[in-house]
Amino acid sequence: MNETLKRALSGAVYILLLLSCILYSKESFNLLFGVFLAIATFEFSKLIAVNFIIPTVTALALYAVFYNSTYSPFVDTSLTAVTILTSLVLVYFLFDKKAVTLTPFLKYLSLFGYIIFPFIILTKVPMGVKGYNPKILISIFILIWINDTFAYLVGKNFGKHKLLPSISPKKTIEGFIGGIVFAIVGGIVIAKYFTHASLFIWTIIGLIVGVFSTLGDLIESKFKRVAGVKDSGNIMPGHGGILDRLDSIIFVVPFIYLFYLILNYVS
Repeated sequence: MNETLKRALSGAVYILLLLSCILYSKESFNLLFGVFLAIATFEFSKLIAVNFIIPTVTALALYAVFYNSTYSPFVDTSLTAVTILTSLVLVYFLFDKKAVTLTPFLKYLSLFGYIIFPFIILTKVPMGVKGYNPKILISIFILIWINDTFAYLVGKNFGKHKLLPSISPKKTIEGFIGGIVFAIVGGIVIAKYFTHASLFIWTIIGLIVGVFSTLGDLIESKFKRVAGVKDSGNIMPGHGGILDRLDSIIFVVPFIYLFYLILNYVS
């Protein structure tokens, strides 16, 4: 089978499975992302060269405990705080040119704060005021796809300045800015025509997606570069692993959830 066709088919199956499970019910969504968490933990454990058994079992145990828990200010704030702090450490790791190996501390911090906790937080994001609202999560995925698409198009046609050539040679500053602008526009359109929710909230979410989805993609690329591999896995022909598909969403959702928590606190 030709590589382009293989990539198109596996991408279509992934999107169909993703949207179907998110839309069908809260239970199918939680089940799918529990499976994704197990695969992502397995892939990441291999990427950072640690035994995958204990991390994968731990990830599923924590997911089983927390995925369906009701809102708890202490638990939710603690999970979010650890995840955000981990994200900031990883941003430093991304731009640190001397960081060519991973310390044991960074390996295990990343397992929890970069992989496991974001998946748990992700299950909380679509919980609206009236319960499970699949439109919230689908909208975030749409914004990520908009950001990726327009970052590529703007970068390809107008990009002259490399963003981080040592990690991702094709990404440009112009593409990065273009992705942010169109993600914000996408947020406005989603607020007006899809979720019928606050324009302010979805504009900010568009901005968060535009900035942090690119950082998430770059950080996973840094991990792969340190490991000396092209993809996190090979479960999706032509696309790589599950982590290659979800690197943006798991880095974005903690910042969106932090925004939720701030709004909740202010209100």
